Amino acid sequence: MADANEVISPLIGLPELPVVVWQESSDQDMDEGQWLHWKTRDLVGWAAGRSFVWVDDEITDSDRAWVSAHHRGRALLHRVDPRRGLTDADFVALAEWLSAAYGSG
Repeated sequence: MADANEVISPLIGLPELPVVVWQESSDQDMDEGQWLHWKTRDLVGWAAGRSFVWVDDEITDSDRAWVSAHHRGRALLHRVDPRRGLTDADFVALAEWLSAAYGSG
């Protein structure tokens, strides 16, 4: 939750960012015959139609399909290899999505 603001943000020069309060606590949730990550619904609810990027090591195709069907804004669900963490390739993918969504300037 707020740990990213205390640990990660200062290291990479980000300001304090909003924090999503998680309502669910199980590993997975079943919705419309799809297994969803327990964070999926809360992120879509918090975004409230706004564009968002979700970076996680547990994102699945079911999460992507559910977000596509239930979120009217743009969303990037980017899965990170848990053995490597964020790599240069991940940052390139994020930058490309942001550039396409908001322009390069």
